[in-house]
Amino acid sequence: MIFDALTRVWHSTEHLGYEYAEALRTQTRRPGEFDGTVGAHTQAVERIGAALVHGFRSHALQAIVPHEIIADVVRRQPHRLVGVAGIDPMSPDWSDELDKAQALGLAGVSISPSAQGFHPTHSAAMRLYERCVQAGLPIFVSRPGFLTPSMVLEYDRPTPWDEVARSFPRLPIVLGGFGFPWIDETIALLAKHQRLYTELSGIASQPWRLYTTLLLASEAGVLEKVHFGSGFPFGSPAAAVEAIYSLNSYALGTHLPSIPRAALRGIVERNPVVTLGMKAHLTAPASPSSAEARDAARDRDPSPTQWR
Repeated sequence: MIFDALTRVWHSTEHLGYEYAEALRTQTRRPGEFDGTVGAHTQAVERIGAALVHGFRSHALQAIVPHEIIADVVRRQPHRLVGVAGIDPMSPDWSDELDKAQALGLAGVSISPSAQGFHPTHSAAMRLYERCVQAGLPIFVSRPGFLTPSMVLEYDRPTPWDEVARSFPRLPIVLGGFGFPWIDETIALLAKHQRLYTELSGIASQPWRLYTTLLLASEAGVLEKVHFGSGFPFGSPAAAVEAIYSLNSYALGTHLPSIPRAALRGIVERNPVVTLGMKAHLTAPASPSSAEARDAARDRDPSPTQWR
């Protein structure tokens, strides 16, 4: 089953704060391009199999995707969705918000240092990581889509996570988007720390960069630390999977190396609930009729010649 480690959902772009909502309005090229509503999310995930659904909070950007929205989306499809809470360690009520998220059954914590305005080793953030270790919650590090003017890009740099990983060796950490633009730093951290991982959102829509990145990861022996992530709605899960399975077309008829097909399949089918030890499980769906099952399988699984 294909498992998307990073998708987002909201009822309105206003949940992302004025600055981010304005960036979406100005950078949208066609209607519905960045549709993060529940209906669009449901349709996108049905094409692949299962997904983590991330919330987002930023005191600096006045952005809140409430935990209740994420929990409600998961309740609608418990057989394919697991919720991740957006927590801002710079918010004075982050501890209470973490308690609320856990009570709602959310099984991970999503942070965005650049959007929330903190260095990864800030003392408040370190207290959050300690709580996550105690609660068995992995940390996901990413930003939702675009950079906006007030975001602090230097706080997205991967190297500070070396100190975090040394301080909390039992804490699973997932660096989003392969730490782009600092991909080499991310690979070094993946090789160094057992509980540090990454996912492919952002670069999954850039085939050449994706090809070269996965080649570097293969040479470093860290492909098993890579999860599939589309970053929906800023990326299409189905298109991202197709791009991954098509990567070796760059090597056809050349002396360029290829990436083993089994390794590519391992990425798109890697289950973060298992690899990160998340306290969640996907419940079995109600049994559909034979016709419904046939239609669902056709929509979910592309033809072997397309993705395999």
